[in-house]
Amino acid sequence: MRQKLSVSELTGLIKLSLEEGFPSVLVEGELSNCKPSSTGHFYFSMKDPGAKIDAVMFKNRLPYLSFEPRDGMLVRSRGRISVYPQRGNYQLIAEEMELAGQGDILVMLENRKRALAAEGLFDAERKKPIPRFPETVAVVSSPTGAAVQDILNILRRRAEGINVIILPAPVQGADAAPIIAHRIEQANRWKLADVIIVGRGGGALEDLLPFSEEVVVRAVAESEIPVVSAVGHEIDNALSDLAADLRAPTPSAAAELVSARRGEALETVKAAARNMTESITDRIDRARLLAKPFSLEDLEYRFRAILQPRLIRLDDAKEGLLESLSGRVADLRRRLELAAAVLEAGSPLAILERGFAVVTREENGEVLRRAARTAAGDRLRIRLMEGTVEARTEGIVNPVPVNTEN
Repeated sequence: MRQKLSVSELTGLIKLSLEEGFPSVLVEGELSNCKPSSTGHFYFSMKDPGAKIDAVMFKNRLPYLSFEPRDGMLVRSRGRISVYPQRGNYQLIAEEMELAGQGDILVMLENRKRALAAEGLFDAERKKPIPRFPETVAVVSSPTGAAVQDILNILRRRAEGINVIILPAPVQGADAAPIIAHRIEQANRWKLADVIIVGRGGGALEDLLPFSEEVVVRAVAESEIPVVSAVGHEIDNALSDLAADLRAPTPSAAAELVSARRGEALETVKAAARNMTESITDRIDRARLLAKPFSLEDLEYRFRAILQPRLIRLDDAKEGLLESLSGRVADLRRRLELAAAVLEAGSPLAILERGFAVVTREENGEVLRRAARTAAGDRLRIRLMEGTVEARTEGIVNPVPVNTEN
């Protein structure tokens, strides 16, 4: 053709050829990049090892589906080929869809999942608790991806004091898995963080495959530092989610989870401060309200009315106590004087002072009470009030016989 065509004219010819040439086709392939739109339509791709075609099922056909389409499913779709001129691409407009079995990727993932589960890599006993207040968070992801920015924004807003270390790694492609695993091992070897977030934003099933590679799953399971897996969107799943100590539906949710307790503690403290302030303010207001009707003079009068009777009772009690003590002291003094008089009256010195004397044998110190207890020639000692006289018995006048035992 020598005729010049505009882009629109050429695209129109292609559109006419495809849409009239393929008014109804039945295509079998593996679902990929499934994503419902906000308008209710369902966008997806169908692929096999050699090619891929974009497709859409409009919302009026979705109620007739007998299953929920997910990435990796092998399906048969009946529909027509349509060209979208504004983008210059073609797509399949699916009218019907049925399951045709499991896709190669899902079969591979299921087999790998069973093998790793048999080794115990997904056991709950292996899970480590996420630190309550982590000081440093390591993020293994693409440094230019939206997931890292979301994590940084949330941590900056919710827990400004947390340090964040970015461990860069590709998140899709053949080289992604070994680099992701190496970054996790580096974080553990150098003890770089208190918790590790491993993940990326959403994508097609094949885009998320690095996080289901065995080398990544093992690195996550063997990490001594607790790992939070945050791969894709909430509906996406990766084997790293099963091996991790905690699974977050999105990278943003992972950032919220590692900072949740710090934020909760801060909110608890703020709430307690508000409650305390409100309680003190209420008490002060009530005290002011109660004190408002009373003047200083009235308060003084009321205080004295309460205090005066007690002061009088205290004075009376004091006087009674002093009077009781005075009487007790006087009584004790009289008894002491009487005892002293009795003691003085019975004192040997008092007897000696009246002219009496104490006579004892010099040889053995025996006190003589009867003359018959001595004989002529005995040496005696006579104790007077003042001094002692040594004497000798010359004789006995009118001796009185006594019992020799006495």
